[in-house]
Amino acid sequence: MAEEQEAKKTETQPAGGKVKKEKPPAVEDKPFADFVQQDYLPALQEALTKEGIEDLDLSLVKQKLPMAGFGSSEECWQIVGKFKKGQRQFNVYFPKIDIKGPRAFSCADNGAKPATLEPFLIDERKITLSLLVSGVVQRLNAQKWLSLN
Repeated sequence: MAEEQEAKKTETQPAGGKVKKEKPPAVEDKPFADFVQQDYLPALQEALTKEGIEDLDLSLVKQKLPMAGFGSSEECWQIVGKFKKGQRQFNVYFPKIDIKGPRAFSCADNGAKPATLEPFLIDERKITLSLLVSGVVQRLNAQKWLSLN
């Protein structure tokens, strides 16, 4: 009997008798809409506010690509950010409902439609919340759109 109890202990506890704590799931493992609404949009809002953007309007929408020549494209999920009284806009595209799937980025100034669709974070092995946020900040900084630039 004592041998059976000892065998059960070794099955449930790792060597050394310490119970291994399970890590909570990563925020990036949440369903797409939950991750975007609960984590990504607030983090992006905070980061861009720190960069001096005061009138940022962020939303998650499902629509066709807003570029000439893409009128017949299928709808995809997009993060749409507008600021400077709507004169500057950027979009982060998720053609699949998955942050780890393909992603793209576009931006436009003076209320124009975006002219270029660029790959977004395509070389990254692991997509994290901080990487998605810093990727947008870097792109907007490259456009010279951030006040601290």
